Amino acid sequence: MRGKQTVRDMFLSMLVITAVAGVVYLFIPHDDKLDPIKAVDYRVELATARRAAPYPVAAPAGLSKDWKPTSVSYEGQSGAGWHLGFLDPDGRYVAVEQSTNPAKKYVPEVSRNAKNTGRTHEVAGQEWERWEGPKYDALVLHAEGVTTVVTGSAPTERLAEMAAALKTAS
Repeated sequence: MRGKQTVRDMFLSMLVITAVAGVVYLFIPHDDKLDPIKAVDYRVELATARRAAPYPVAAPAGLSKDWKPTSVSYEGQSGAGWHLGFLDPDGRYVAVEQSTNPAKKYVPEVSRNAKNTGRTHEVAGQEWERWEGPKYDALVLHAEGVTTVVTGSAPTERLAEMAAALKTAS
């Protein structure tokens, strides 16, 4: 008789737990289609970086609304580093990185160990170096006092699209 009560009690306990879980699921709002990555507004950081940086800070203008800005930072110390991260329309990562640090060290750091291929890619009339790596590829532009890197997991065409959209004037 004792064994039957244990099985019966276990069955009743499972029924109660299932009912509680069902109520919680029904009454707690959830949206499976909601994108967990929030877009950031980078206008304030861009204005601050443009005032503080010793070089013309680049940010995209004219990209479609399908590009989602996800991260932004400016570090005024050691190399005056500007970072602006995006997800492209296909959900792949693209970042704009700028610094006064030497390109030889800076580019592999922000591109996760990409290496210069010795080839170039023309973007909006400028020759950008092509770098390729195990995780990210990159397009690199050298200007006086600053290195601009467009890097990420997106294909070169998307990197070039971002590079073409970069403007330095607000």
